[in-house]
Amino acid sequence: MGDLFKISKGKKCEGSEQSQLRYIQIDDLRNDNNLKVAALDSKNVLCDEEDILIAWDGANAGTVGYGLKGAIGSTLAKLVPITNKVFTPYAGRFLQSKFKYLRDNCTGATIPHISKPSLINIQIPLPPLAEQQKIAAILDAADSLRQKDQQLIDHYTTLSQSLFLEMFGDPVTNPMGWELERFDSLVSRGCPLTYGIVQPGDEYAGGVAIVRPVDLKSRYIKKSTLKRIDPEISDKFQRTVLKGGELLLSVRGSVGVVSIALPELSGANVTRGIVPIWMDTNKISTDFTFNLIQTTGVQRKIKALAKGATLIQINLKDLREMEMINPPIALQNQFAERIKVIEAQKQQARASLKHSEALFNSLLQRAFSGELTSSEAD
Repeated sequence: MGDLFKISKGKKCEGSEQSQLRYIQIDDLRNDNNLKVAALDSKNVLCDEEDILIAWDGANAGTVGYGLKGAIGSTLAKLVPITNKVFTPYAGRFLQSKFKYLRDNCTGATIPHISKPSLINIQIPLPPLAEQQKIAAILDAADSLRQKDQQLIDHYTTLSQSLFLEMFGDPVTNPMGWELERFDSLVSRGCPLTYGIVQPGDEYAGGVAIVRPVDLKSRYIKKSTLKRIDPEISDKFQRTVLKGGELLLSVRGSVGVVSIALPELSGANVTRGIVPIWMDTNKISTDFTFNLIQTTGVQRKIKALAKGATLIQINLKDLREMEMINPPIALQNQFAERIKVIEAQKQQARASLKHSEALFNSLLQRAFSGELTSSEAD
């Protein structure tokens, strides 16, 4: 790579509302969702579409993008071609396939930094330009497919949120005048709000599944993805053993993240950072409550409850006293039925994304091991 590209680190830029110079940061290597503009300055490090950009420092070190034009921030570096023997999208895809290698060779004890020697000494296969362009086109097509699948998933998520607002309005301003109730009055009797296990302990093969805040990544939690702990530890915290169907709310660190425990999680437990919530389904729908908590307004209310200088946490007394709308249960159940249809379609989109990601990763590896020949590219 050192024979093909010159590497230059970026610099921090000042923002501007007057300039038209794009300010490129790490998130821009993934998408264009958060465009920023940089003030014009002779000290700016500029890139164009022919350069490869790489996240040089931090948790995302090794992330690669290209085809962008603007001023690059201090956590990025640009690889500028110094020869006409390489096609930038081909080399960019190649570096994406080397993400694990780049991460494994990072320097820095706490903050990862790309190792320049490791980067410039990577050997890249260099077929003729025409073949590089064909391989890049195949990978672009595969990448486009997985992006469309992800966009479809995002569409269903937005659809769920829009359906909620259409049926119930904003839950904070409450334009429809729904009855307000304390949160603890909607929780099932005999299942008071309480924290989970304080010290879950080490991994224990064949033990009790444990849900941690880091596991709250989607609407539903699956048992197969969870760490397991010593059953004796779980037995000391019987009050938070799951039955299946509970809301699992993060109340420590990244507060407000929520998931629903599937029935298969019966017998599992949770850590102190999570509060399992058994809703009184005669009064309020679990699916309704899940979507209610995810609205922007309620997220603000929950985050405002968090206290602490170093590790923020929600006091359960404050959570119990939080007021929320409670529309008629028949309307909530109607909403829940419509959500089930959306979630079924979303699940199909997830399966398609899993397939398209596997296809892309397979092609990515084959492309640089000589398996995507010119004839295949045709």
